[in-house]
Amino acid sequence: MPPVNSAPAQPGAITHYENFPVASWLCPPHLRAPIAAIYHFARTADDLADEGNLTALQRLGALQQYAADLQQLDTAGEAAMLTRTAWPQVFGPLAVQLQSQQLPKPLLADLLSAFDQDVRMTATQARYADMAQLLDYCRRSANPVGRLLLHLYGVINPRALIQSDAICTALQLINFWQDLSQDLRRQRHYLPDSDLARHGLARDAIKPEAQALTPALKALLAELNAQARSLMNQGAPLVHQLPGRAGWELRLVVQGGLRMLDRLDALQGRNLYRRIKLGKLDLPRLLWRAARM
Repeated sequence: MPPVNSAPAQPGAITHYENFPVASWLCPPHLRAPIAAIYHFARTADDLADEGNLTALQRLGALQQYAADLQQLDTAGEAAMLTRTAWPQVFGPLAVQLQSQQLPKPLLADLLSAFDQDVRMTATQARYADMAQLLDYCRRSANPVGRLLLHLYGVINPRALIQSDAICTALQLINFWQDLSQDLRRQRHYLPDSDLARHGLARDAIKPEAQALTPALKALLAELNAQARSLMNQGAPLVHQLPGRAGWELRLVVQGGLRMLDRLDALQGRNLYRRIKLGKLDLPRLLWRAARM
């Protein structure tokens, strides 16, 4: 229940905001408007942080203004936001849903803090010191989406929130390891320094090229895949707490993530220089596994 898509859901497409059930036939019709509002808020912020030719300073400035507009929503309302913001198509609908659905604004702010961190770390080529730092990033970049969806479905018990966080963090980690080859070329580094050191690996020796794939690096990537799988399995029982269509949507998301991990494991580390994705041929397997949950 994390990252999402405004097109019909493509189970297992594990990139930012590509598992959001916006416009999916599995999404309950009465929740499509609030889910769409959340999606467009997150998608636009992600684009500010990552798309186009803006400098890092310009991206940070845009994100800061975006965050300021979010904070104004409580007092400004829909009509005022349409004239005050540079993103009326985002904050107009969001103002309506914030009021009607009582959306927890701190979760939306957490997403923006993660986008801001991405820009800063990419600009300075900063690294994650350890897995705890990377998981804290996931707590803000992915987990809020799952919690927002649970809020809309009226599922608020602590166990469900913990399971949702596990699924969302797993999906974010899978996204990192799926995109490893592309991120390295863009100077984005998600392999924690402490894990590299534990395997005797030097960061400057890790390149998106076949010759960089050593036994130690294979072992590290297999370990990271196993960690993501463990988190996904911890969160999987949540599918039984969501009603009807929502439960089936989540089943497909969970199985899509697990299937991607199967594919990454089969690569035996070659995701370092090759990006893979799920396709139509994976769908029958996903449906069968979802039905067995």
